[in-house]
Amino acid sequence: MAERTPERLTRLLGMVAYLDRHQGVTVEQMAGHFGVPPAQILRDVDTLWMSGTPGYWPHDLIDFDSASLEHGVLRLTESRGMSRALRLGAREAVSLVAALRALRESVGEALDAEQRAVLTSTLDALVSVTGEAAGTVDVQLSVGGVPEAVAQVRTALVGRRRLRLRYVDAADTVSEREVDPWQLVTGDERSYLQAWCHEARGERLFRLDRILEARALQEPVTRAAGSRRDTTVFQPEAEHERVVLELDGRARWVAEQLPVDELTELADGGFRIVLPVASPAWLQHLLLRVAGYVRAVEPAALAGQVAAVARRALAAYDEDPSGGSTSAPDGPG
Repeated sequence: MAERTPERLTRLLGMVAYLDRHQGVTVEQMAGHFGVPPAQILRDVDTLWMSGTPGYWPHDLIDFDSASLEHGVLRLTESRGMSRALRLGAREAVSLVAALRALRESVGEALDAEQRAVLTSTLDALVSVTGEAAGTVDVQLSVGGVPEAVAQVRTALVGRRRLRLRYVDAADTVSEREVDPWQLVTGDERSYLQAWCHEARGERLFRLDRILEARALQEPVTRAAGSRRDTTVFQPEAEHERVVLELDGRARWVAEQLPVDELTELADGGFRIVLPVASPAWLQHLLLRVAGYVRAVEPAALAGQVAAVARRALAAYDEDPSGGSTSAPDGPG
């Protein structure tokens, strides 16, 4: 899978902060610190060199010592304030206070002592700096359900232990099942337990107010969150055909959202990917969707097939439902 934009953005910001504290870092050292190839670090530097604060004149941009870079050493000469702590406005601080209070109300008891201490200290610090504004926020997030059952759910979450549930679904059918609890989540004004259900052999959401009984067992959780194979998401296999696409940089989402085997960045901002394909129809749909950004396709015959599909689609607009043509008649000769 190609690197996603949020992942790269996090590294770019981290690089500025790191170089602000450590001057004279080699490209190889930086690559090792962030776990990416040296070539990626150089591409990141090129991106940062063109980034900065509004105005975007030369004096507004992040800057590096070019002479040092020629010798493989990174020296940051202008960070444009990216290395300083973020200053929150009153509205932002109050929003964060509300979010942390909601977190404390919903899952506070499921946190260990160290996590609760961090949450409490952060909340206290924000309340002290926001002053009277924090007093306008009153969060009372109720986790609905049988109190004894909710307590057992939280005990299982903290101890990472399996749960035995007696649960009533929307059809008023009562069932008993064992689940590996993952986390509590809230939505549509209700609270849910996200868990792996061993009976259904899949991930499920259980409304807390529909859990009639719950008991934390001694067996540890064996299914961790994210360990499942999601059958709703395409999983590339060795036998799937591999197609090479060269695309303009404006179609970057293709490399970020699809499970590509290889990604090669091009000097002009474009990129080349090796894409596993299980369905020719799906590939045709993709190529038609990004047709304006496609530079090359291998095998080349695929491009011809997609072009033929596009011509047939365009021709359909000119066809009269009665069998004639909707094209405008020729003008007088």
